[in-house]
Amino acid sequence: MLSVLIAPDKFKGSLSADEVARALERGLLKGAPHARVSRLALADGGEGSVAAACSGRFSSETVVVTGPTGQPLTARVAVHGRTVLIEAAAVCGLGVLPDGRKAPLTATSRGIGQAVQYALAGGADTIVLALGGVATTDGGAGLLQSLGAVLAREDGTPVGPGGRGLADLHTVDLTEARAALAGIDLVLATDVDNPLLGPTGAAAVYGPQKGAAETEVRELDDALGTFVRRLEASGVADAARLARSPGAGSAGGLGYAGTLLGGRVCSGADYFLTLLGADELLAGADFVVTGEGSLDEQSLSGKLPVALARRARRQGVAVHAVAGRCALPAERTIAHFRSVQALTDLTEQDCANDSALSARLLAQCGRTLADHWLGRG
Repeated sequence: MLSVLIAPDKFKGSLSADEVARALERGLLKGAPHARVSRLALADGGEGSVAAACSGRFSSETVVVTGPTGQPLTARVAVHGRTVLIEAAAVCGLGVLPDGRKAPLTATSRGIGQAVQYALAGGADTIVLALGGVATTDGGAGLLQSLGAVLAREDGTPVGPGGRGLADLHTVDLTEARAALAGIDLVLATDVDNPLLGPTGAAAVYGPQKGAAETEVRELDDALGTFVRRLEASGVADAARLARSPGAGSAGGLGYAGTLLGGRVCSGADYFLTLLGADELLAGADFVVTGEGSLDEQSLSGKLPVALARRARRQGVAVHAVAGRCALPAERTIAHFRSVQALTDLTEQDCANDSALSARLLAQCGRTLADHWLGRG
């Protein structure tokens, strides 16, 4: 019996990774009813990371934290043994803003630190921060403060929330926050390699999608620069080096705060593929289907579908891709995928904002894969 692995990422704004996989499975089984299908919902550190982890060995727990605008928020974390995975998007993400109202200058990451405290109280020795999709650009200041770091104005009072608050920063002391995570393996899972500052930094690249106008982007970048300088003045000798490191600008600078606490940046795609047992599933597969909302140049730098295809190639398994849209010519995808289907080639309607339409088209793609490839390998 032919063994098929369906392992997509989410189609952002339309369908979760599990919904994508189920839609593809429906169509594929219509054309190949005797195939044995395994589904694996994937994530790369952004939105949907907790759900992906819980589709495997992890279980879900809830924690009440401070949301991005200061209001209480109930979020889910994923737990397995002494490992706790915290999804930044679920705690301070754009999707949890009250009424969707953006707050680019004042949104805080304080809730991330509170989720970390929850993990520590439960005896965690490994904490994974899945970094992506946040509403904040505060350099992780809120995270640090909630773990006991002192970030104070000249008069000794704490700085205000968000990136704007860092403009008033005078004194920094990370002693208590660093002590809280001593001996903890802090994993910073991200597929973003931006530094903290400058034209490719957290504010310049991601500030606009969080609602920051051009002048506010400059204000945020200047405030983050002040943060780095004050850290140096306070004795954090590697503050500037860490700010330049790949991934420091991820999740509005949460990557930077994580490295200040001794965390290690890793590829979100590869981390989750290993975490979810992708290699074991690939070893038993004859045929693999993957996908994501947009297959583009960023995908080729190591996003989930390409990372999965590389692992599959090492095991001699062909991979087929389905995407909401594909912005790459065939000569750019052929090295990774035996075939590529895009939903935008099947309709003139806006399927990206129509979950039901996307699901129907994905089922159609699954049927096409069965009809054209499942007898040919």
